[in-house]
Amino acid sequence: MGKKSTPAINSSSTADIAFLLLCYFLMTTTMGSQSGLSRRLPPMPQEGQELQNQRVNSRNVIIVRINSQNRLFAGGEPIDISQLKDKIKEFLTNPTNDPNLPAREMKDIEGFGEYAVSQGVISLQNDRSTSYSQYIAVQNELAKAINELRDEFAFRNYGKNFASLTSEQQDIVQEAVPQLISEAEPVDVTRR
Repeated sequence: MGKKSTPAINSSSTADIAFLLLCYFLMTTTMGSQSGLSRRLPPMPQEGQELQNQRVNSRNVIIVRINSQNRLFAGGEPIDISQLKDKIKEFLTNPTNDPNLPAREMKDIEGFGEYAVSQGVISLQNDRSTSYSQYIAVQNELAKAINELRDEFAFRNYGKNFASLTSEQQDIVQEAVPQLISEAEPVDVTRR
């Protein structure tokens, strides 16, 4: 008697099964990003609309720079990141009516009335070789400063923190304490 041949395994559907498994894992796997910035961007300009540079009084602008060595400067002075939030809050509120700090403009806020809104703009500039972690840390401090000012306004006028307000009240607070952060194209600030 001769050898019995073993039957071959039918592998005609192996490619189909592999493809289905690949599709399954691609659709069920989440690829969440843990870091990012939540910002509302200005609307896109209409087609044919010319872009105009807005002129801002220099007293209304504080320049926050991060150089290539991740050193932080605010208002031209070196500053530790732990001091940035308080410096930004002082800049935006101008508690002593300092002529070198931002002016306030009376604005009629719908649903609230007249309120002196700060004209302060935070200009964030960074070097191309600034580390992403330092950039995010600075962004977080800027956001903390704005959020604390909004919470203070909300407590003063509504007796609650910003997150507990109705959407109409939140709109009023956002108009009274605007988040004006300008991020210019990264520049070379290594000479400092």
